[in-house]
Amino acid sequence: MKKVKVYVTLRESVLDPQGSAVMGSLHKMGYDEVQDVRIGKYLELVIGDSERDVDALVDELCNRMLANTVIEDYRYEIEEVVSQ
Repeated sequence: MKKVKVYVTLRESVLDPQGSAVMGSLHKMGYDEVQDVRIGKYLELVIGDSERDVDALVDELCNRMLANTVIEDYRYEIEEVVSQ
């Protein structure tokens, strides 16, 4: 089995109103050193043994459902699940 950690974020060219709101709040709280905040999604998938290539499967999942590739980018990490 594999554990896949997927990170989905808005593209740099897309405005992030949630990130701007959080940054504004942080500045009001005195954290002026924070330069930028971008909000995204984090997903964990556990994928059982399969004949399919895991990279190809995760790319397909991200492109079809997990990310809106018009405005979002994604990256992922694949880990081997070690059973105890």
